[in-house]
Amino acid sequence: MSIPCEVAVKCVLPSVRAMIAKELTSKHDLKQEEVARLLGVSQPAISLYYRKMRGKSIDLENDPDIEKLIEGLADSLAKRGLSRREFIIRFCEICKAIRAKGLLCKMHKAFDPALNIDECRLCLTSDSLGRT
Repeated sequence: MSIPCEVAVKCVLPSVRAMIAKELTSKHDLKQEEVARLLGVSQPAISLYYRKMRGKSIDLENDPDIEKLIEGLADSLAKRGLSRREFIIRFCEICKAIRAKGLLCKMHKAFDPALNIDECRLCLTSDSLGRT
């Protein structure tokens, strides 16, 4: 049995990092080394994100709401006006938005075939604890 956060760590986190890295390198003209430092990963990881060899398990680029959240986070990182705490909060908000939109459900089903995604609705509830 897997929980949504496990799936998010394996699939969402790399995809979001890849989008942030792309935004920081293309829009803000930061070098991969700078992006790696800002995201707390290695430069080779940024290279893999950039070449779409990592962080491609879930396509988030076609969702304007998620794109806007990621662009906002990347802009704040580029301006260096973001504390570690604020970075974590905003990253978690992106993950919550992805879950709330049901974008994680099919991936969760792949990790846990016994899961009935039509009845689960845990991520689609009004708060993160599944209470309505």
